[in-house]
Parts: sequence; structure tokens; C-alpha cells
Amino acid sequence: MNLEIAKNKINTAARVAVLTGAGISAESGIPTFRDAQTGYWARFSPHELASPVAYEKNAELVWQWYAERFITCQTAQPNAAHTALAALEQRTALTVVTQNVDQLHQRAGSQNVLELHGNITTARCEKCSHVQALSPDFVPPPICQKCASRMRPNVVWFGELLPRAILEQAWKTFEQCEVALVIGTSSLVEPAASLGRIAKESGALLIEVNPEVTPLSKYADLRVSSSAIKGLGALLGEYSR
Repeated sequence: MNLEIAKNKINTAARVAVLTGAGISAESGIPTFRDAQTGYWARFSPHELASPVAYEKNAELVWQWYAERFITCQTAQPNAAHTALAALEQRTALTVVTQNVDQLHQRAGSQNVLELHGNITTARCEKCSHVQALSPDFVPPPICQKCASRMRPNVVWFGELLPRAILEQAWKTFEQCEVALVIGTSSLVEPAASLGRIAKESGALLIEVNPEVTPLSKYADLRVSSSAIKGLGALLGEYSR
């Protein structure tokens, strides 16, 4: 399939599903999870900083790590790929399913966003599960406003299950879409990696935007080998301006 046909399909589709990964936010200056292991943090593996076992062992260290990432995400700004998707949502029924925790889609204006891996701008109480926003100057660990217990980062760690209700919504979104866009994700981490294939098996047009070949590439009707900003610029035209 050529680019012009794909652009027409997107523009006329009644339902569009989008899956985004770290690649779309990397262009806003947010390093991928593993790329962020620099400086002091280079001595740790991701599993030593983002797992229930790590948190139980050294909650203070884990919170230091997430406090730094929180600041990085707060400082970053949505890029043209984020804003292009938000603009397209104004014209069609579009849902973004994201593996990112930075809220850049929402800050760009997207309304229908499903966060598979949680949200780094909030914390969740270890005792009562209350979720509250983190202030820009918060001191880790934050304390629950409801029960005064310690809170943990409101993200999904290695070894934890994705939130069931959100995952089911994501499956339904990709099962029912007419066009599926998979942008900036390695397509290695399940169950998110299956969403593109689910859309394809349900009869949707599957488009992958990624400079690297992934396990999903062989299923795509069109593969745009470029960054998220350039790829969506080519696919969405007026929406990417």
C-alpha cells in the first residue's frame, strides 16, 4: 500500500486506534526507560529501580529515581506528533493507547487516552489506594492526603499486571477500529505488542511508524520507516501543522 492510499484511509475512517511507545516522547527529550540509565543510575538495572521487590528493598532509592523522571516529564513539552494526533481526534473517533507515563498526549490536547503503564505525575497510596497528583516541588515519598500513609509511584512495574479495565478497553478499541497506527514502540512487550495484530486480524488497516524494524513490521499494510514526527507529518498532512 502506498502513502496516499493510507492517508485517504485515515482521513475517511470512522474509528482510529493509536498505540504509542517511548519513540514518540523521545523527540520531546524524554529518554527511553533504558536510555535513562546514565550517570549515577548507570550502576542499576531497570529491574532494580522499577519492581515491587526493588521498592520493598529500598523505597527511598526508587523514589529518588522516579522523582528525577517526574521532573524530566514535567519539563518536557508535547511535540508535533502529539499535537497531530490531538488535532486528528477533533475530526474522527480516535483513541490513543499509550505505554508512556508522561501525560504528553493529554497536554497536547488528546481527550481519549488509555494509559497502560500508569502515570508518573501521580502517586498511589500503599494502604488505601487513593491516587493524587504530585506537585512540582514534592518531597519523596509523598504522603496520602486521605490516610497519611506512604505513597508509591502510580506506574506499572516489572512483575505487575496491567490494569485490567484499561487493558480490556484497549483490546476493544483495536478490535473495532478501521485504521490502527502503531508509533514508536518496539512491539516486544506484551500484551501491548499484540494490539496491532488484533486490529489486523479484525480487518483494520495497520500502519507502523518506526525507524527500526519490529516484530510487528511483517503484519503492517504500510510501514513508515521514520521518526514519529516525520512519519505522522507524512501520514496526517494538515493535522501535523
